[in-house]
Amino acid sequence: MAQIEVRNIYKIFGDKPKDVLQRAQNGEGKDDILADTGHTVGLSDVSLDIEEGEIFVIMGLSGSGKSTLIRHFNRLIDPTAGHITVEGTDVMTLGTDSLIKFRRDKMSMVFQRFGLLPHRTAIQNVGYGLEIQGVEKSKREEKAREWIDMVGLAGYEDSYPSQLSGGMQQRVGLARALCTDPEILLMDEAFSALDPLIRSDMQDLLLALQAKLRKTVVFITHDLDEALRIGDRIAILKDGALSQVGTPADILLKPADDYVRAFVKDVNRARALNVDVIMRPPALRLTNETIEEAMAQMRKAGEEYGYVTYENEYRGVVTLEAMEELNGNDKIKWARELADITHTVHPDEPIEGAVPAALTVDYPIPVVCDEGELVGIVSNEDMVSVLDQPDEGGGEELRH
Repeated sequence: MAQIEVRNIYKIFGDKPKDVLQRAQNGEGKDDILADTGHTVGLSDVSLDIEEGEIFVIMGLSGSGKSTLIRHFNRLIDPTAGHITVEGTDVMTLGTDSLIKFRRDKMSMVFQRFGLLPHRTAIQNVGYGLEIQGVEKSKREEKAREWIDMVGLAGYEDSYPSQLSGGMQQRVGLARALCTDPEILLMDEAFSALDPLIRSDMQDLLLALQAKLRKTVVFITHDLDEALRIGDRIAILKDGALSQVGTPADILLKPADDYVRAFVKDVNRARALNVDVIMRPPALRLTNETIEEAMAQMRKAGEEYGYVTYENEYRGVVTLEAMEELNGNDKIKWARELADITHTVHPDEPIEGAVPAALTVDYPIPVVCDEGELVGIVSNEDMVSVLDQPDEGGGEELRH
């Protein structure tokens, strides 16, 4: 079961949304419904699952319904029809007291314009959620101080929002959201008001925190580069309806329709996609072979190169030519003694980072993880097949 389940959500804005619902459910366009009834279809039959511990990005242009959707998760907005379930609880069934507790304990929200209380210092803003929960002052200040340090603002505890830059204010907002230890973090255009360099820093901070905390993060943005950089999965909305849900690789390489295709056509794939998207298993893995055994294996497999591992660690590439040139030299017994470990890439490295290494050697580049284990290889052909994919048509024009 997904942590958040969204099923057949419709949201219609107007005086009599229930009267218009059937027309939306029958598939009438939002422009026709607006012209005939004066009602606006904000969301149309949206269903999706959000898994625990992932960064799930919801993106689209202005008016796509992305901010409307995220506000349904904690019932800042109620749907006209449909259900939202969080950890098995239908949030539509929660009464006032239960809903307040749900918002306090289960979810925190970070807004685009920071939402800090101007008359409170940074430490008071960060600890505000704990204050609402009734946590005593000394404990909430201790916790708030920890989070201020975590987001890189140690020394600014007693500063007021007006004394902080936009990026610093957003760090305070993020610390405040995390200070109550919510299971789910809702981030609505949280970095969109920041300058590009500061936004990049905040994205780095979010990813670093997520690596430690593994929260479920629902992140709203209109910026595809941001979505591709931070999202484990991405949902693209158009006119209140889902166009596609998938990994960054799915969105870039398998666009579901012309709208998504138009979104991604100018993306630098070499920068947006990581090596793990295109890597494949090594053609020949050598473990504890002697020179003679390794040559026999390579000849049998018809391979000129072998990838040597020993005690679960990658030890390098060995070539059949190099072993044959030994010509019976008994000073070197093991294949790993001839292995060249110079060129490797990490699975999380952007593809563009693997290009220089690929241009300097004749064999597919080994992909090695943090633990030193060989997890795959990537060749020039693998990179070209992804980066030179033909454009399947121009797609429709995006309207901002």
